[in-house]
Formats: sequence, C-alpha cells, structure tokens
Amino acid sequence: MSKLKVKSGKGAGRVTHITPKNAGWSYVGFDLYRLKPGETAKGDTGTSETCLVFVTGKGNATANGESLGVLGERMSPFDGKPWSVYVPQDGSWSVTAETGLELAVCTAPGLGGGLPVRVIAPADLGQEVRGKGTNTRYVTNILPETQPADSLLVVEVITPGGHTSSYPPHKHDQDNLPAESYLEETYYHRLNPPQGFAFQRVYTDDRSLDETMAIEDGDVVLVPKGYHPCAACHGYDLYYLNVMAGPKRTWKFHNAAEHEWLMKA
Repeated sequence: MSKLKVKSGKGAGRVTHITPKNAGWSYVGFDLYRLKPGETAKGDTGTSETCLVFVTGKGNATANGESLGVLGERMSPFDGKPWSVYVPQDGSWSVTAETGLELAVCTAPGLGGGLPVRVIAPADLGQEVRGKGTNTRYVTNILPETQPADSLLVVEVITPGGHTSSYPPHKHDQDNLPAESYLEETYYHRLNPPQGFAFQRVYTDDRSLDETMAIEDGDVVLVPKGYHPCAACHGYDLYYLNVMAGPKRTWKFHNAAEHEWLMKA
C-alpha cells in the first residue's frame, strides 16, 4: 500500500492520527474520532491551532472552559454543511457525543495570533460550484483565508459519481509567491454508498513521485507535494475534507501545463 494512504482504524475512539512527525512534513496534523453516545474526545492545542469539524453526528462541546452547547446536525457528510469550532493555540477542547459522532481534528502551527474561540455554524458557510460538466463539484469553505486563523485552511468538497475533482491537476508545493504557495495537504475521503471506491493520483512533473491509489470510505491521503487529482466512480459520490497549511496562509496554485487547456474548454 502507498505510504501516502492512511487507513482509518476500526472501532471507536481515535481511529486516525497524523502528525507532522509521522507524515514527514512540518505543518499539517489530522486526527479522526469515531465516538459512541456518551464517549468523549478532548485535547490541548499547545503550540498549534485547531479546527474541530463535526463530520457527522452531534456532540456537546467546550473550549477553553467555555460551554458551546450541542453542535452538529447532519448524519451524513453528504447532507448539508458542517458545524465546526476554531480553538487557538494554548487552549483546550472537549466534545462528548450525543449521537454517534465522527469528529475531525485539524491542526497546524499557531503563530501567537491571540484569536478567540469561535463556533462556525452552517449558516456562516457559503457553498460554491466549481467546474463544468463532469468536472463539476461542490465546495464548502470552512476556514478560508478570508477568515481569521494563523495557519489553517479547511474545506469540504463533494464530487458527484462519474466526476473528477482537484482537476485539472494543480499543485502548491513551491514557496514562490505571488505565483504559488507551499501548502501541505490531507484528504479525508468518504463514499456514498460507503462500499464504493474512487481514485486519487499524486505526482510531480519529473515523476519522482507518482502514486495512484484506490480510495475507500474512511481513507486519508497525504499530499506532501505535486499534483493530486481525484476521480469518483459512477454511482458513488465522493466527499473529502481538506486540511492545508504552510509557511504563509494563502492558497496560490499552479496548474499542470499540459492540462491547462481544460480551463478554457
């Protein structure tokens, strides 16, 4: 199996644990908790900032000792927009499941910004349509660069079955602003129905990295560099949650030159 693909564990509790150290990079961390009603996930942010994303289910949340109430409403990541919570560095958080709960914990270095805890409600989020034809997908920006954070960029994408996404292929692996920014990235994938599969390729221009992976429900793909397009198979919609971070909090990408014509087709 590719070293870029991380399988989620079985059962309850923390089923995925990606850190800069075990990923072999510098910025992005990603944990996934699957909790039964009454179970609790909690953590201290330390020198990192955190974005909690309620992928599915409801939970009673606190952050920095403040009760945030019961958050979450959708029972499927394909059904509406998420609830999320931003927690700055040197903070703490806790979520106790009210229903079955899938909680994503997205982390990146804090920069001492002194930002407050904030709840990000579905009503606060816009959804945009990108692409045309079989390249159409639906994007929900949870923590875009237009909203305050130190390092994190967090976004959800739903790609209908038979469509491509993160396509035409693009990359963001050079600290070369304003043309391109360096951003590490994780993709947390879900399929509907869950027995389906999709594909993701991660590759560089010189093909020193060139991996194509069959993606199943619950897989996480690491994108340390290179282009990273996805394809959803007929009959199976693809959801993914992206976490990005790098030395500068901006998303400036470079399209693969040989596929640039698709932007005008």
